[in-house]
Amino acid sequence: MTADTLSRVFAALADPTRLDMVARLSEGDATVSQLAEPYRMTLQAVYKHLRVLEDAGLVSRPRGPQPRPVRLEVEALDLMDTWIERHRDRVEQRYRRLDAILAEMKGDEDEQDHGDGHRSRPEAAGHPDGS
Repeated sequence: MTADTLSRVFAALADPTRLDMVARLSEGDATVSQLAEPYRMTLQAVYKHLRVLEDAGLVSRPRGPQPRPVRLEVEALDLMDTWIERHRDRVEQRYRRLDAILAEMKGDEDEQDHGDGHRSRPEAAGHPDGS
C-alpha cells in the first residue's frame, strides 16, 4: 500500500459515521442493512459511505447473492498501525534525548550549587560560624 492509500484510509476514517461503521465491523461482519440500522440516513447514503471505505481498502463485500456481508480488511489497519508506530518511535526517541539533556543539565546545576560546599547551606541566624 502506498502513501496515497494511507491518505485515503485516514480521510475515510475522518467521517464519524464511517469511523463508527469500522468500529462496529471490528466486532464481526455485517450486512448493509445491519450497518444502516443505527443511522438516520437512507440506504443510498449508507452505500455511499461503504463505497468510500471500500475505495480506501478498509472494507470489502464479496460477490454473490444478497445479502452480502461487509468485512473489515485488516491490511488497511496494519498500514495505519505501521505508520503510527514509526512516528511514535521517532517521538519517543526525541523525548529520550531531551530527557538525557535535561538530566545532564540538572547534574551540571547540582555540581555548581554544591561545588564549594557552602552555597546550599544557610548559616544560622545571628551566628556567623553557623553554630
